[in-house]
Amino acid sequence: MSQDLREMFKNSETEIVQMMKDGHEQRFMKRIEMELPVTKGPSFPWFKIAASLIILIGLGTYIFMNWNNPEPVNTTIVEKNNHVPEEKGISLGDLSPDLKKVEDYYMVSINLELSQLEISDRNKTLIDSFMERLEELNVEYKKLNTELNEIGPNDQTISALIKNLQLRLQLLHKLRDKLKELQTRGREADNNNLITSV
Repeated sequence: MSQDLREMFKNSETEIVQMMKDGHEQRFMKRIEMELPVTKGPSFPWFKIAASLIILIGLGTYIFMNWNNPEPVNTTIVEKNNHVPEEKGISLGDLSPDLKKVEDYYMVSINLELSQLEISDRNKTLIDSFMERLEELNVEYKKLNTELNEIGPNDQTISALIKNLQLRLQLLHKLRDKLKELQTRGREADNNNLITSV
């Protein structure tokens, strides 16, 4: 008694056509409109335009306020003495383009290291001691520069100027390493305190 439906439909010569009654679609649309009426509210484009303007004004005000009031930048002053205008003369960079590159490299590196220092209550005394030594090297550099102008360029003075720049950079690298070590010790102490308190 079981028959394969596919076989049965293949053998069937008549097509089954189902038609909807006349007016079915109109009655269906009418009923949808009655059940789900379309309500027309206020015009939304005006609200969208007003909201866009409010956002643009707020964003413009935020940018204007931040542009005019930049965050203060912490600076570190290397020289403690009042700035005395230096006499016009030659410097290490004036002697040759190669020496200018060397001087610029060290000065940029020194300034970069100084700008990356983060001073806190924990490391202030360490930084102050290194800054005093850096100030001594800075005074020495000015003396060597004065000697360069008075005596004239010679190998000893040029080597001493470059060595001074190298020492300043090495000193700042040591300071950076000491600060990292101090920070690591502080974290370890905090972790130990946390473990003992638990």
